[in-house]
Amino acid sequence: MSAALRTERLSRSFGGLLANGEISLSLPVGARHALIGPNGAGKTTLINLLTGVLPPTAGEVYLGEERITHLSQHQRVRRGMTRTYQITALFGGLTVLESVVLAVCERKGLASRWYRTVAGCAEEADEAWALLQTLHLEREAGSLTRLLPYGKQRLVEIALALATRPRILLLDEPAAGIPAGESAEVLDVVARLPRDVTVLFIEHDMQLVFRFAERITVLVGGRLLTEGTPAEIAADRRVREVYLGEAEHG
Repeated sequence: MSAALRTERLSRSFGGLLANGEISLSLPVGARHALIGPNGAGKTTLINLLTGVLPPTAGEVYLGEERITHLSQHQRVRRGMTRTYQITALFGGLTVLESVVLAVCERKGLASRWYRTVAGCAEEADEAWALLQTLHLEREAGSLTRLLPYGKQRLVEIALALATRPRILLLDEPAAGIPAGESAEVLDVVARLPRDVTVLFIEHDMQLVFRFAERITVLVGGRLLTEGTPAEIAADRRVREVYLGEAEHG
């Protein structure tokens, strides 16, 4: 079976600084894959290369069998690659339901006919409501997004990403800024996503990583140190030295 997402010797330099060096990854369809590493390891740079925010210095990116290395961000979204960011970027003056309806309309090319009401978008509203049910956000449907607790805002952001019907979902620190009691809820939602959605996520909370990831890639100094199951990563002395040990000592 071909990979849902893969890279071949993907590299990015900023002048004399190597941010990513010859990174080769392969994620099968339905993967729940974590990307970890100490600060400055190049994790967000890699996500930016995958999504087209940055062009690579060298190497290739493939979505399925298609080479997408030089496609724009917009073209990659159209092909099924969607990401979230460390900081939420929601429409604060819209309700949760309105926000998701707008995202559905954008996917369908109907956004220019959207007028701050779901009344004329029954089909799109039904799809948006189904998404809210999937993420357990029905009670918040009528609330303005800016009034939601931060954990709920992160779930709305994931709902907006899912409204694009992604094949690949890239999550940049989905639990960042969320109280400990709420962070597991966000990753629980991610874990329950349909298996035709492949997930790659960056996360610093190792408890969440080991709970939700099925495989883990470790970056150090912009290069791939190792990859394996959570049990293999937890037992790896090099990982404990360069990352887990750092976390334990502050």
